[in-house]
Amino acid sequence: MGGIFGTIAVKSCVDDVFYGTDYNSHLGTKRAGMVTFDHEKGFTRSIHSLERNYFRSRFEDELESFVGNQGMGVISDTDPQPIIINSHLGRYAVATVAHITNLREIADELLQKRMHLSEMSANTINQTEMVALLINMGNTFVEGINNVFKKIEGSCSMVIITEDGMIAARDFLGRTPLVIGQKDGAYAVSSETTSFPNLDYKTVRDVGPGEIVRLRADGMEVLQGPRERQQICSFLWVYYGFPTSTYEGINTEDVREKNGIMMGKEDDTPADLVCGIPDSGVGCALGYAEGKGIPYKRAVLKYTPTWPRSFTPGNQSRRNLVAKMKLIPNKAILNGKRVVFCDDSIVRGTQLRDNVRTFFECGAKEVHARISCPPLVYGCPFIGFTSSKSDLELITRRIIKDFEGDDKKNLEKYATTGTPEYNRMVEEIGKRLGLTSLKFSKIEHLIESIGMPKCKVCTHCFDGSSYCHEHDND
Repeated sequence: MGGIFGTIAVKSCVDDVFYGTDYNSHLGTKRAGMVTFDHEKGFTRSIHSLERNYFRSRFEDELESFVGNQGMGVISDTDPQPIIINSHLGRYAVATVAHITNLREIADELLQKRMHLSEMSANTINQTEMVALLINMGNTFVEGINNVFKKIEGSCSMVIITEDGMIAARDFLGRTPLVIGQKDGAYAVSSETTSFPNLDYKTVRDVGPGEIVRLRADGMEVLQGPRERQQICSFLWVYYGFPTSTYEGINTEDVREKNGIMMGKEDDTPADLVCGIPDSGVGCALGYAEGKGIPYKRAVLKYTPTWPRSFTPGNQSRRNLVAKMKLIPNKAILNGKRVVFCDDSIVRGTQLRDNVRTFFECGAKEVHARISCPPLVYGCPFIGFTSSKSDLELITRRIIKDFEGDDKKNLEKYATTGTPEYNRMVEEIGKRLGLTSLKFSKIEHLIESIGMPKCKVCTHCFDGSSYCHEHDND
């Protein structure tokens, strides 16, 4: 996915950019960039790989070279960015959180118009540079940003540093968040409200779907108002979001706990304790313990001194090893117990299968899994929240293919809670993972936990739905 933090202030912004960006680190693992702007010295930029190091360790030694009262940092799972542009709109830097599925088609169209793409990496188009080219086709930044919204398929939120302030534009359907913060003498925009408290920013409001806002040190100007239609990604609350972050004013941890409470109240499976797979399964497990009335125990912990988050090596077997190494079970708690564990989702199932085997090796009598979202039956074409190259990497689709001979057959039935197809699929997932039992959250429970109308929340990966037209007045 990715995350952005940008700020504009009456004084130096460097420290705020550095620490604010770091608080978006859980959103990406590949690359990071920082850029600042000073009216005398211009732009200062640096980009580093994150595949072997963390954001702070890569940029800390360079901080003295950054100068200016406005700047931004970006954590990216895609291309090297920010990109610095000199165009008829003036000098500017742009960073994106984007997943553009028709990248090649747009690039071919631009090349036919004799527009050039220079930021190539491993023969891959830099989508942020392509976004910049589309912006440059407008007579104003607003016109150019709307050109991006019009041309792309997928999603794209962006922050732009200009010589006349900072521009924040949220994805046309609001799939990915941007939130504005403010303190004395400064404004900020971030993918995560988690960036704000320790830097003394107060959350002002979310940028709306398709909204374009200009920030200056002393105020905020709406350049284009928000659209009514919205499709914010439900997976932000399930997995991506840091527990203290809020989107649309809705806190991530609160959603996870509410969802867990509903799962616990409905579940009549006898059990001695519940634990959460760190980090994103913990909130659901705390709620489940409350709803079911059994104790929450830390039966498995993440080794935070050297595994504070998941690195993603390119080699699949090494990814599996990394996933195993960071989690350590507590045999003293597991031995002889009927254990329920909560996790955020099941994608391939590899890591969860290893966890189940480890629990039994530690003496657990029974191991039950409760998953805080419905089964992932459809790949995500909008923000690309998994690294899957094919829908067949999803354990659900492999099972459907085994059952039906075609992984695309009867998907609606398999995605609907309680159908014979759904029940058979869930039972088979549990069997392949070695579980005593397996249950998933219902989509109705997830939506109720979030507290927004379903047609404003994207649930495509669960039920294949896109947006509805109920609120589409544009």
